[in-house]
Amino acid sequence: MKIGIVDTTFSRVDMGGIAIDELKKYAGIRYVRKTVPGIKDIPVSAKKLIEDEGCDVVITLGWVGSSEKDALSYLALSIGKIIAELLTGKHIIDVTVHEDEAEDEKGLLAIAENRVREHVRNAVDIVRNPERLIKKAGTGQRQGTEDVGPILR
Repeated sequence: MKIGIVDTTFSRVDMGGIAIDELKKYAGIRYVRKTVPGIKDIPVSAKKLIEDEGCDVVITLGWVGSSEKDALSYLALSIGKIIAELLTGKHIIDVTVHEDEAEDEKGLLAIAENRVREHVRNAVDIVRNPERLIKKAGTGQRQGTEDVGPILR
């Protein structure tokens, strides 16, 4: 198994470094890391990691500013990522932190750290242990913040 990691220079946190640290702790899986300038550059790099590098899943690590222009860039990333998934038939896990999710840098760092680590585990489980994800279905999991739990019937 090989995981691709795409991060950006726009990010204010070394999310790629966090992902690699978590991969080493969680699964010891081979990885390939690519860094691009911004989030709109992510989809093509993710696609190339799958097609040219033989990655089984890719984790994309983006950072979005708080302006309307940034929100539109995130929309472009999302559409491009989905197209790349459909073209390759492989999962591309979007791990994005939005500047307006926290009031200060400490809060943003905590969100980034938690979100990256949890999604690294999700990416591994999608390929290696899908039954782990099935057990979590409907449990209100959140990455980057506290889980909200299920609504019981």
